Amino acid sequence: MRAAFAGTPEFASTALAAIHAAGHTVPLVLTQPDRPAGRGMKLTPSPVKQLALDLGVPVAQPRSLRLDGKFPDEAEAGRAALEAARPDVLVVAAYGLILPQWVLALPRLGCLNIHGSLLPRWRGAAPIHRAIEAGDAETGITIMQMDAGLDTGDMLLIEREPVAFDDTTGLLHDRLAALGARMIVQALADAEAGVLKPVRQPEVGVNYAHKIAKTEAAIDWTLPADVIERRVRAFDPFPGATFQAHGETVKLWRAQVERLGIAAAPGTVIAVDAQQLVVACGDGALALLDVQRPGGKRVAVAQWLQGQPLARGDVLG
Repeated sequence: MRAAFAGTPEFASTALAAIHAAGHTVPLVLTQPDRPAGRGMKLTPSPVKQLALDLGVPVAQPRSLRLDGKFPDEAEAGRAALEAARPDVLVVAAYGLILPQWVLALPRLGCLNIHGSLLPRWRGAAPIHRAIEAGDAETGITIMQMDAGLDTGDMLLIEREPVAFDDTTGLLHDRLAALGARMIVQALADAEAGVLKPVRQPEVGVNYAHKIAKTEAAIDWTLPADVIERRVRAFDPFPGATFQAHGETVKLWRAQVERLGIAAAPGTVIAVDAQQLVVACGDGALALLDVQRPGGKRVAVAQWLQGQPLARGDVLG
């Protein structure tokens, strides 16, 4: 099968590698333009582009595919590349661009999306983060036949994945990427055999997984401790949960909910010694376990406390 591919991050590159390894012809890869990255802000190709180059697959990087949008020349070039590729199907995984109707209609078998949630639970850009933040007990992968809506297409394959009590977005992302890669290979085989059975999404239980913003990083100590702890895991590795200690912004990478019957204002240090730091929250308390100073490495809180004198009654921002 001629399976063109559209994707950008590591989540997508895992699927591209599996499609190629399964013996499908990948005539074209669409991915986001190179972005500045690293301390030198050097233009860096996406993981999908780098893999495509390694595999010898042609790459197109239009800033938009809308023929009536801001970059019509790039969209026209993208259309010409897709038409020349003659794909039977376009596989889409975390591409980052909205696909207009002409793209959806171009491949013989349409466009198949690898979506990182059990639709319709989390539609949108950040389903893995939001599942952890919400405390979902399970998530999974949905292979979806794309339509003009936002993650509203018919479901083709679904598999569930438990969310562990200590899962971070990074850990869950890797498991779901591997699951999605396996499932898209199965979906392509089923599509080729004509045995896929589309199922309409339920009308109830729809939530929108908004893209994670850096402004969400700052910890709100008035929230319940379990909510903050979930956010710490949901924002690992990006953007990281942060708090203020003596005017310094510190990242919190790991925490544990404590059920202590101590009344104190949210953000107040209620227990501290050489080994622990416990902070009052809106409901319950949070033991800070792993932290990171600006420019430093992630360390256990005991090591951080050696150079950061804190006392009971101090208030963190």
